[in-house]
Amino acid sequence: MDNPYKIAIIGGTGKVGRHIATQAIQKGYHVRMLVRNPEKLLYKNDAIEIVKGQVQDIENIRELLKDCQVVINTFGQPSKEDPIYSKVTTTIFNVMEDQNISRYIGVSGGSLTIKEDKKSMMNRFGAKMFEVFFSKMLQDKKLEWEFLLNNKQINWTLIRLPFVKDSLTSNQIKENLTDMPGTKITNQDIATFIIDHIDHSKYVHKAPFISH
Repeated sequence: MDNPYKIAIIGGTGKVGRHIATQAIQKGYHVRMLVRNPEKLLYKNDAIEIVKGQVQDIENIRELLKDCQVVINTFGQPSKEDPIYSKVTTTIFNVMEDQNISRYIGVSGGSLTIKEDKKSMMNRFGAKMFEVFFSKMLQDKKLEWEFLLNNKQINWTLIRLPFVKDSLTSNQIKENLTDMPGTKITNQDIATFIIDHIDHSKYVHKAPFISH
């Protein structure tokens, strides 16, 4: 059965993005995806509308988001480049507000620590190590979080992830608002959680951890 929602996917060519697009189509959603190089797309589906462009270009974002009701952002940071998560999210939100789009779901790492967290000693240590070795990336992720916190116009959810292991089989998804409940998850289960929470208000303006 067709779902009236049209979903814009940013990062759709990544491993989790492919699962999101596939599951969204299976649920009857209309899907539009931003792709830098369509000719390099490893999987084809006539039900996916492709917009050629890049996430740094606001005109490409405007074209992607036109007539959409939901934005899912799993953008992956280009290697060897300065982190641009916060800039990308700001651009997306500006276009969403212009086009009256209210639902946004993004992803971040479990190393992002926010005020309400009650992380275990092991997870605090892991976050500290990440901050040491990936300081620029984590600093930019914190800027993104501060931006989200200050935006109440859009119904955003930021999902925090552990290590992603596609060698695992799908499993029951654990969720927690204050600490990572496990150490691993599959891209397929990340996609399932995202699609299942498009219409849910449980985690609006929140940043849940999910894992197996």
